[in-house]
Amino acid sequence: MHYRTIISLWALSILATPVIAQDLSDAEISTVPVADGIYMLTGPGGNIGLSVGDDGAFLIDDQFAPLTDKIMAAVAALTDKPVEFLVNTHFHGDHVGGNESFGKAGSVIIAHENARHRLTTKQVIAAFGMEMEPAPLEALPVVTFPGTITVHYNGDVITVFHAKHAHTDGDAIIHFQKANVIHAGDIVFNGFYPFIDASNGGNIHGVIHAVNAILELCDEETRIIPGHGGVASREDLVAYREMLMVVYARIQSMLEQGMSVEQIVGAKPTADYDTQYGQGIFKPDQWVGLVASGMAEHQPDQGMH
Repeated sequence: MHYRTIISLWALSILATPVIAQDLSDAEISTVPVADGIYMLTGPGGNIGLSVGDDGAFLIDDQFAPLTDKIMAAVAALTDKPVEFLVNTHFHGDHVGGNESFGKAGSVIIAHENARHRLTTKQVIAAFGMEMEPAPLEALPVVTFPGTITVHYNGDVITVFHAKHAHTDGDAIIHFQKANVIHAGDIVFNGFYPFIDASNGGNIHGVIHAVNAILELCDEETRIIPGHGGVASREDLVAYREMLMVVYARIQSMLEQGMSVEQIVGAKPTADYDTQYGQGIFKPDQWVGLVASGMAEHQPDQGMH
């Protein structure tokens, strides 16, 4: 659709500026304590989760390849033990760019089977107009799972489970049961409208379902590491879910009335949420266009394909 083309050109321009064209040599990796022995590492890419303890280091995502040395240094500042396990929340480059280096260093890489499949084949992220070449062998997950896998490590029970058709079709959520910490990957953008990769199996309905699954594991003390943004609370996630559900219902109603994507964008269905969520990578009109386009493609007999 024409509006999707506009979105793609815009998204490619903002993606290329901070990520591809920018020199990452000056980028910093910051360490944020989350719970006893659990940290969030932040930088230009997706948020990294880290558990350190007697067994070693358990890492979640690894940002961009040029940052690997800095990520390893941040880990080394907290433990002298190696990164034994590395979980990928999904296949996007700002979350798996360091896979090759960690794989070569001996880390066991874990991911959902769909994420591994996408890493082994050429992928197109349509919203950003970008292509991802197949990853080298050393960067590929060596352990995959269809639904759930449990790792007993650093005195915790770490459950890694699949969220179907959410941010992508290969999302993993990681739950540290004893520490009461959850890494949500890009299912959660804390304080921002989220990117939903419709070209790789994602949709807003699946994101809502995944957020519901996360909330079922939460109490008032749970700390949630999002894919982007600061550490979140259950209260933050409840508000995020409400926004997603309300916007989904509004856009669905407009599609059922026969409105085009352009008309839906003009109707500003996110207006009452824009102050809180509209200051991130997607501005309100852009995000509505992206979400509405994805929803329109799955409307039965609407003639909007």
